[in-house]
Amino acid sequence: MTCLRSVVVGCGSALPARCVTNAALAETVDTSDEWIVQRTGIRQRYLSDASETTSVLGTRAAKAALDDAGLTAADIDLVICATSTPDHTFPATATQIQAGLGMTGGVAFDLQAVCAGFVYAVTTADKFLVTGAARRALVVGAETFSRLLDWEDRTTCVLFGDGAGAVVLEARAGEGTSADRGVLTSSLRSDGRHREKLYVDGGPGSTGTTGHLRMTGKEVFRFAVGSVTDVIDDAFRASGTTADDLDWFVPHQANRRIIEASADKLGIARDKVVLTVDRHGNTSAASIPLALDVARKDGRIKDGDLVMIEAIGGGFTWGAALIRW
Repeated sequence: MTCLRSVVVGCGSALPARCVTNAALAETVDTSDEWIVQRTGIRQRYLSDASETTSVLGTRAAKAALDDAGLTAADIDLVICATSTPDHTFPATATQIQAGLGMTGGVAFDLQAVCAGFVYAVTTADKFLVTGAARRALVVGAETFSRLLDWEDRTTCVLFGDGAGAVVLEARAGEGTSADRGVLTSSLRSDGRHREKLYVDGGPGSTGTTGHLRMTGKEVFRFAVGSVTDVIDDAFRASGTTADDLDWFVPHQANRRIIEASADKLGIARDKVVLTVDRHGNTSAASIPLALDVARKDGRIKDGDLVMIEAIGGGFTWGAALIRW
C-alpha cells in the first residue's frame, strides 16, 4: 500500500563563535574539569553573545540545511522551531527565521516541549506532510539556554550550551513498510506532575521575569533512565523493528551517563550511539539536530540507515521517532 513519508533531504547546524572549555569555566565557577567530565561527560560548550540570538542561530542552521538539500527558501511551506528560549514572547521565533530566509509565504510557528522539542517538532511536521497539508518542512531546534542559567549554581550552569540544528523534510511516496525512507513512526508522552524536578522559576504570565533554570538532577536521571523507554518500545512495535535493526541511536545529549544507561537498558550497542554531549553540552531542543548533523557529515549516518531519535524534557515531556535516512 503506497503512502506518503516525511523524508530527511538535508540537515545543518550552527554554533556560537565562543567555545568555553571546562577549564575556562572553572575560572569563574566553583567547579573543575574532572568534576564535570566524571558526572556528565561534557568537556566544552558554546555560549552566545548578545548578537547571537535564538533566531540568528536558527536561521544559520536553516540555511545550512537548505544548502545541504539543494533547495531554497521558496521550496519550503512549513517552518517549525522547537525552542524554550525565544527571542521574544511574541512573535514566534519561527517567523523570524522565516523572515531571515526571505520567505514571504507558508506557515511558521514555535513549539515548546523543552529538550523533547525537536522530537515533538519532527512528529508535528510529519503530520502535515503525510496528510498533504505541506510539501516540504524546515524543522529547527534552536536554543540560547545560557540566558536562563544561574551562574552561581554550579550543578546546572556547567551543563548547558547554546546552538541550533535543522532538517528539511520532504513528502515522498513510500510503500508503507519499514524499508521506506522517512519517518516511520513516532511516540510522544507528557506528565505535568513532575514540574518541580526541572523548570524555570519565572515567566511573563507569573513573575514577569525570565527566571532561572532549576533542576533536581537525581530525580531527572532516575526518570530519564527508568521511565522513558516506553516511547522507544512503542516505536519498535509500531514499525516491526528491534534494537538489533538500528544503525544509529541519536538521543538528546543531556548527560553521557543517562545516554549510556538508557542504551544499555534498551539493548542498544554503545557503538551505535551518537554522542556529542562532550563538545556541545546540553543544548535542549537543539541537541538532537546538532548530533544528527555531526554524524551525517562525518559519514556515520548514511542513506538507508535506520535512526532512532529520543529525548526527555522538562514537564516532563518525552518522545521518540524512528527514521529511515
